[in-house]
Amino acid sequence: MNLALMQSVVSVADESLEQALDFEALESAFEQDSGPTVLAGCRAVLARVNERLKQRFFGGAPVEEIVGLRAFCIDEVIRRAWHYCGPGDSAHALLAVGGYGRGELHPYSDVDICIVLGSALDDDTRGRIERLITFLWDIGLEVGHSVRTVDECESAASGDITIMTNLMEARLVEGPAALLEAVRAATATDRIWATDLFFKAKLDEQERRHQRFNDAFQQLEPNIKESPGGLRDIQIIAWVANRHFQTAGLRGLIENGFLTADEYAALVRGRHHLWRIRCALHYLAGRREDRLLFDYQRRVSEVFGFVDESHNRAVEQFMRGFYRTVRELGRLNEMLLGLFQEAILHPDREARASPLNRRFQVRGNYIEVTSDQVFRRTPPALLEIFLLIQRNPWIKGVRASTIRLIRESLYLIDDKFRRDIRARSLFMEIIRQPRLIGHELQRMHRYGVLAAYLPEFARIEGLMQFDLFHVYTVDEHLLFVLLMMRRFSYPVTTEDQPDLVRQAIERIPKLELLYIAGLYHDVGKGTGRDHSEVGAQEATAFCLAHGLSNYDTNLVAWLVNNHLVMSATSQREDIYDPEVIQRFAAIVGDEARLDYLFLLTIADIRGTNPQLWTGWKRSLIFELYLATLRALRTGIEARVERVERTEATRQEARKLIDTERFPEHSVSLLWGTLSEEYFLRHRPIEIAWHTETILEADEDDLPLIALRNFDSKGGTSVFIYATDSDFLFAIATATLDRLRLDVQDARIITSSAGYTLDTFTVLDAETRSVVDDAQRLHDIQSRLRSALRAREIAPARATPAVSRRLRNFSVPASVTFTPDTVNARTVMEVIAADRPGFLSLVGRAMQNQGVRLHDARIATIGERAEDYFYITDFDDRPFENAVRQDALRGEIIAALND
Repeated sequence: MNLALMQSVVSVADESLEQALDFEALESAFEQDSGPTVLAGCRAVLARVNERLKQRFFGGAPVEEIVGLRAFCIDEVIRRAWHYCGPGDSAHALLAVGGYGRGELHPYSDVDICIVLGSALDDDTRGRIERLITFLWDIGLEVGHSVRTVDECESAASGDITIMTNLMEARLVEGPAALLEAVRAATATDRIWATDLFFKAKLDEQERRHQRFNDAFQQLEPNIKESPGGLRDIQIIAWVANRHFQTAGLRGLIENGFLTADEYAALVRGRHHLWRIRCALHYLAGRREDRLLFDYQRRVSEVFGFVDESHNRAVEQFMRGFYRTVRELGRLNEMLLGLFQEAILHPDREARASPLNRRFQVRGNYIEVTSDQVFRRTPPALLEIFLLIQRNPWIKGVRASTIRLIRESLYLIDDKFRRDIRARSLFMEIIRQPRLIGHELQRMHRYGVLAAYLPEFARIEGLMQFDLFHVYTVDEHLLFVLLMMRRFSYPVTTEDQPDLVRQAIERIPKLELLYIAGLYHDVGKGTGRDHSEVGAQEATAFCLAHGLSNYDTNLVAWLVNNHLVMSATSQREDIYDPEVIQRFAAIVGDEARLDYLFLLTIADIRGTNPQLWTGWKRSLIFELYLATLRALRTGIEARVERVERTEATRQEARKLIDTERFPEHSVSLLWGTLSEEYFLRHRPIEIAWHTETILEADEDDLPLIALRNFDSKGGTSVFIYATDSDFLFAIATATLDRLRLDVQDARIITSSAGYTLDTFTVLDAETRSVVDDAQRLHDIQSRLRSALRAREIAPARATPAVSRRLRNFSVPASVTFTPDTVNARTVMEVIAADRPGFLSLVGRAMQNQGVRLHDARIATIGERAEDYFYITDFDDRPFENAVRQDALRGEIIAALND
């Protein structure tokens, strides 16, 4: 809001102003005899201003009135303070700058001021300015200030674009207007920051800011000011317009032919929507808060009047409205900056147009239509333009006038358009291109074309995933998954194309099938039905409509319907059990499907949340892939596979053992006490490590504790060899928790000689990385040995305050039991919010209830733990007594909910 607009708001709302600011009380405060009394009076006046404006806001007053009145009220306070304890004479000027200068002062925003000196800064003036700033802080204002001469303003602004921007928005609060005019003259475009340099700097500033947010308009916890499509994107438009046209505000863009009346209305409407959200955030937080965190989203949605509906919660409705707003603002921002670029950087020359075909040409490396009738005459050209950008990588983007025409032509994409063979062929060509698929699909999404062409995609546009591990909306997630897929072929980092991924991507015959599966795997969300099944149906319809064969259609539908199977199998089942591998191989069916599913799974996890793709998850997915590939190629039955794998593992492990130090008969004697399961669940290198560790120790050395990092493991292996004890798991996990280690996997093996061989894979709880510090490794070894020898369960470390994200999600603890008839055991599944000491609490409960643990599967998804424990009673019989199950369930739930 510029000065004129702020004055307009105030002038038409005199009654509101009187209600907001008690002028009599303000005057009275400054007439008090003592300093403390003046401070107290001013604090009281500001408190009443804040409360009255808050009541007006929640009572439905226009947000532009709230921010304008607050700026005006602060003016009145600061003006009086200037004369009370500041310089207070006509030699110096007090300017409001930044948002305060624009008259857009939100409830807890900083109050930025610049004191412009009209004469030398003597000791008396310096002292008065210091008292003024102290006074403003003492009455509760968060003040950002600078003290400069006019020349110093010019010097500071010439070296810092932020200072330049603040001074552009300067507004006189008190003092001689001539000083403000002098500052404006000193910082004019003929002195510093010529329009083209200013524009380039601001454009670069926006690009860097967007990159900090991964260029995502729809993050689940966006920043109202800084995220793409946020208030900064509107402000940069106003700043550039101000610098170039010497006009304040956005309306001047209509007069200068850059905005239509409808676009201006959309821009102002979007700004006011974001202002309302920002005001609500400030009031609800009781401080400056520009992040729309989960903590506030429900409460802000209530402020906006949303209520829960079936399959559509209030918060989801509110956030979809927010995402539509920022996406529209992002489109306007891109279009306007493109127009500015043409007007500011190339004002005196009309670049030569190079024709691409009858419909499109390139001017200055930007594609444009040859006529404003192109889309009306040939509607499929709305897709063709993106294909041309893919085929001509030297094209930098779309001319702003053509972006506007695309937006105005979206109505042409109707059912007739979608049935047009030309449109269908063009879309499939876009999917089949070797480059820029993800980039151009994102551009199509940004311009509204993708949602117009695919109604099923429009249904999930802006649909938030209110959970603990997604960080993007469904539509943003799908496009990020495609970007991850493209990186398999064109890697940006070494993590994008490890050898297994490279081999798989080279084997699959049709990359477009992978991309279609990626685009459709979550489109079924928000329907209230199984999203995998709904997505498979939608994908089938798409494939058939776009001329894919029955085989290709069935493959895409199968991928969408089973896109979670590989991840779930790797994390929840024993991937070292040949029967598990055989069952998974039976689901997959052939190597081609396995390759496709492997790549889809990786891209899906990486596109969900970068923090989910840990080294440990990677190792699980890769091992499952290799084991299944082997099973599909050999076709060996599970029983035969178990025997052959066991023998092959033994032979490989023997090759790794130092036979001079550890004779064959000693190794055979030890291995004779170990079950087939041990050799199936460990790799040869691990078996060799265990064997050498055990054989070089004496009985007096027990319990043995050894630690090692394996390159392919993604975690630190902690090996424990001790006399079998039913308390060992509880003691070990409690100690690991005290050492701030998170257990990723636990393998519990008991030998026929009465010893337990337990292997825990752990990560540092803070860094989520392996432990490689020698001193810390030694400390872990020492602490574990001491705890196991003392047979003492370490007290759980103090439970920290529930994480900010976790507070907003309910993950009630649940415990279920299912029989494992093959192994004569019971599988106990525990689902709950993850917390420090999770496994040790479960271990204590099992110990108290007379339960023996034989194996465990640890899976943490976001901040939700889904762990599986394979248990029996102390007599090694299945734990199937209902009464005892209820007792164990009750103790675990009570412990985890404490």
